[in-house]
Amino acid sequence: MIRLVGIESLISAVHVCLNSLQKNEARSMLTAAGKDLVETMNLINTLERLGVSYHFEDEIEELLERFFNLKSNYADEAYDLYTVALHFRLFRQHGYRISCGVFKKFVDDNGKFKETIISDARGLLSLYEAAYLRVHGEDLLEEALAFTTDNLKSMAPYLSSTLGKQVDHALVQSIHFGNPRIEARNFISIYQEDESKNEFLLRWWKELDLVSKLPYARDRVVECFFWAMGVYHEPQYSVARIMLTKTIAMTSIIDDTMTPMVQLKNLKWDVSEIDRLPEYIKPFYSALLNLYEQFEEELSQQGRSYAVHYAKEALKELVRTYYVEAKWFIEGYLPPFSEYMGNALITCTYVYHTTTSLLGIKSVTKEDFEWLSNKPKMLVASLIICRLIDDIATYEVEKERGQIATGIESYMKENGVTKEVAVDKFFEMATNAWKDINEECLRPTSSNSREILMRILNLERIIDVTYKGNEDGYTQPQKVLKPHINALFIDPTVV
Repeated sequence: MIRLVGIESLISAVHVCLNSLQKNEARSMLTAAGKDLVETMNLINTLERLGVSYHFEDEIEELLERFFNLKSNYADEAYDLYTVALHFRLFRQHGYRISCGVFKKFVDDNGKFKETIISDARGLLSLYEAAYLRVHGEDLLEEALAFTTDNLKSMAPYLSSTLGKQVDHALVQSIHFGNPRIEARNFISIYQEDESKNEFLLRWWKELDLVSKLPYARDRVVECFFWAMGVYHEPQYSVARIMLTKTIAMTSIIDDTMTPMVQLKNLKWDVSEIDRLPEYIKPFYSALLNLYEQFEEELSQQGRSYAVHYAKEALKELVRTYYVEAKWFIEGYLPPFSEYMGNALITCTYVYHTTTSLLGIKSVTKEDFEWLSNKPKMLVASLIICRLIDDIATYEVEKERGQIATGIESYMKENGVTKEVAVDKFFEMATNAWKDINEECLRPTSSNSREILMRILNLERIIDVTYKGNEDGYTQPQKVLKPHINALFIDPTVV
């Protein structure tokens, strides 16, 4: 049985989409609804939150472009807070530069949100979700986020069970920052993923047997697949998911083998180099070379073998920065914060993972890889978020194992502040980086396809989910990721 959280009037449409998968009929519904702005936007929102909108991407983009060009008068009283905020969020999510001025009719002469909307829980929730798509300089949305957060927290215990659950979940995890598949799972009870892909990856990982050969390393292949699925859950990305999962699993081994692994720094990409390594590292290096041979062979069939070069270069850069990190550790050196960040933005692994996430996407070109290798603003913002949020979550553990060169320690020493102040500053910098990402996703400034931008955005969403509550959900998955993994892969029952 399917249970929706939200728009009751669209239950029948969703049953059609999910139960019988009659995509043609669903397209007809979009076409019919397209004559009415409010009805259509509600339908688009529902399809997206169910996680099935990828079936109708062309139709949805065509409708959104048509509606945006209409320049609807949102100052009209016919548009309530829920509707205005929903439309704002959908347009922004799809890269349209809708102004936050659409909310001015809900603000008084003093620039504060009107008392009349305080009791509108549905509208406040919609505004709360919309505020997460703010960019730099949008003070109105900063106020909106603070205003809605305070009021939703106050009213949550008194709301109906359905709306109350929505509010409780949103206060922990916003839609925009959330993993799309997890959010779809929270919206309904059906998970539509090909389980054979999971079994294939588990077989591959077990056959390598690196866990027994490197027993200190984290065995996280399931979590790696979860990570990759968060980057792209749609069926057409199955090959890309497998490639990224394998890459993340290998990166984890490199990270956990940091000090001896730095011997890879000067190695050529050749199996003849294996004799220069310690005996226990040889199986890993051999497996790494084999993995990239597989990637090259697979991509050569598409005429895209050149893409592997960019992934290799990103891995080499990662190993070089791990070497610097290992050297700091051995020498007990605490670098200035700028020096730390210059290296740590690479050791966060997201240059490498972002590059690898594009390997399996057929539409990605050599020019796209060149763009990424130049570390554009969108990528740098993602690196900042990944690095700082990881640093906050792992600080105490790293301190316990004697690691001096941490971001928190460097910032504290350089600025003469407490840990609490440093953590607050890290969150502030991460929030500003999110605004950069939101800005870069808006048209027409983005010269790259949304397919590429969405990979970067989704990688950041995984960071928000994995390190929720300042926990290191990757190292300790049972605390954060286990419920999500169970819900998506093991027990897809009604939530």
